[in-house]
Amino acid sequence: MSEYSTFEEEEFYTSFDGRTFLRLLSLMKPHWPWVAGFLFCITSVSFIEAYLTFLGARLIDEAIIPGNLDALRSIMIQWAVLIVLLSAGVFGFIYLTGILGQRIRYDLRKRLFNHLQDLSFSYYDKTPVGWIMSRVTSDTMRMGNVLTWGLLDSTWGIMAIISGVIFMLAINWQLALVVILIVPLLWIVATEFRKRIIKYFRLARRTNSQITANYAEMIQGVRVIKAMAREEKTLGEFGVLTSRMYDASYRAAWWSALFLPAVQLITAFGIGAIAWYGGWQTTVGTMTIGGIQAFVGYVTMMMFPIQEMARVYAELQQAIASAERVFSLSDAVPDVQDRSGAAEVESIAGEIVFENVNFHYEPQKPVLKQFNLRVAPGETLAIVGPTGAGKSTIINLMCRFYEPTGGRILINGRDYTEISLHSIHSQLGIVLQTPHLFSGTIRDNLRYGRMDATNEEVIEAAKVTGVHVFIMALEEDYDSQVGEGGVLLSTGQKQLISLTRAVLADPEILIMDEATSSVDTLTESLIQRSMDTLMVDRTTFIIAHRLSTIKKADRIIVLNAGEIEEMGTHRELLKLKGHYYSLYTKQFRSEAAARESAAAEVSTQQPVPGR
Repeated sequence: MSEYSTFEEEEFYTSFDGRTFLRLLSLMKPHWPWVAGFLFCITSVSFIEAYLTFLGARLIDEAIIPGNLDALRSIMIQWAVLIVLLSAGVFGFIYLTGILGQRIRYDLRKRLFNHLQDLSFSYYDKTPVGWIMSRVTSDTMRMGNVLTWGLLDSTWGIMAIISGVIFMLAINWQLALVVILIVPLLWIVATEFRKRIIKYFRLARRTNSQITANYAEMIQGVRVIKAMAREEKTLGEFGVLTSRMYDASYRAAWWSALFLPAVQLITAFGIGAIAWYGGWQTTVGTMTIGGIQAFVGYVTMMMFPIQEMARVYAELQQAIASAERVFSLSDAVPDVQDRSGAAEVESIAGEIVFENVNFHYEPQKPVLKQFNLRVAPGETLAIVGPTGAGKSTIINLMCRFYEPTGGRILINGRDYTEISLHSIHSQLGIVLQTPHLFSGTIRDNLRYGRMDATNEEVIEAAKVTGVHVFIMALEEDYDSQVGEGGVLLSTGQKQLISLTRAVLADPEILIMDEATSSVDTLTESLIQRSMDTLMVDRTTFIIAHRLSTIKKADRIIVLNAGEIEEMGTHRELLKLKGHYYSLYTKQFRSEAAARESAAAEVSTQQPVPGR
């Protein structure tokens, strides 16, 4: 199991990052009416709760002790009205907070998803899928929660303390000062605890990303793991990650759990001091019975908000760590994007020219150096060569999934960086060695490159490639489900659907990346027939492993270490008796030997006459 060494994990701040926090808060800006609504409701609720406690003091001092029934009636009517308003306020902030949370998470995930579509291939080359999934799912959920329910709890706590202090100052300012003196001590404790909490929560999140990525990799590769009896080794490697996750989570939980008792201990000490000093003032007549009752109520009422704020603060550390990672994703700049003034063009048909092109995926490791190539409109160009020769790089550059690090590529005499990415990509048809289908029906997948295609056009394209027969043999024909990634279909069937999808899209440039290398001979002949139809009057690039599939190509180039070693038609290259000749004859002998071996095996299984 790899440690994803190709991906450099970000080093985040080890202390509270005010900039990240402010940026986190800015996510609420588009939803300010909802924010203002729930802040108004929670503020009103806090002051109503505080006033109810104050009203309780008046009830004792002005109605119960003196036996004043008129005062009792007046206070109880006020009490009833305030309870109704309190209930309405509680309903309001819970409803508005729930709606706000859904809107924030929706906007954030939509923004990230759209941004992922814009990122270049180079980003996915170095970023594990599990890391991205964790950012878009669990991290956005945590950010949304702290911006809504966390903000609600902290706002309620702050307003409860403020309103409580206001009424306590009105009752007895000396006792109120004792409460205020506790705040700096709580702040010092919070400052020390937050350094440790955020450290271990960030470590836990980082390890969680690796675990998620490992899960995805192991599930995708489960057949290889079982086939090579790697279960025990894989389990051991996974255990290292889970142990690391447990240790970080345990330490984070330890400091978080210790934080709350520390707050409670300091708060209890303050309450003891208040009770002693308040009791003494009652004996000298400077406090009423109702006043001391209200004061105790306020102090008790403030304890829970302080505890809730401590909990929210711990969650805020996790949310900031999540926000740092989400923002690192949303701030990633595509390596390939439209230049200023890039033009939208209707067609990219024309000559394609590689002019002194240099390219590398990693510095100091060039793939192409001063590469030159001209492809005529409508020409079929086959590219062959050993692994790492640069075949896929040429295709990726031509499609502008990457851009040259030196030199330039021209389409119809124009630098292709002057053409918008949409204009280029919308005219490309790509058939990969391992075709990818999306969950849904066969009809949905055929229409993927041209969503406005009619049913008649879909069927006509399927007939062109010969896939119509096998589709109609299915129980629900074109409405049959393909499963996740096309798992319900064979590799050959997926490849034929991929070809049909390209036929329906009617691209000006066609890319065939070893389209027949992973299918049987019969399916290969069907695919080859479809390819011949699809390539007519269309500029086509073919990366081929089976050289028998490119005999009809207008031109074949043999790459070696990023340079063109040989170039010509199939017959011309055979006459040269160079590298292509060697590859072809070896492959021909190998295929012939395989056919003879298969024939011999069949003959040995036939019954002998007379026996």
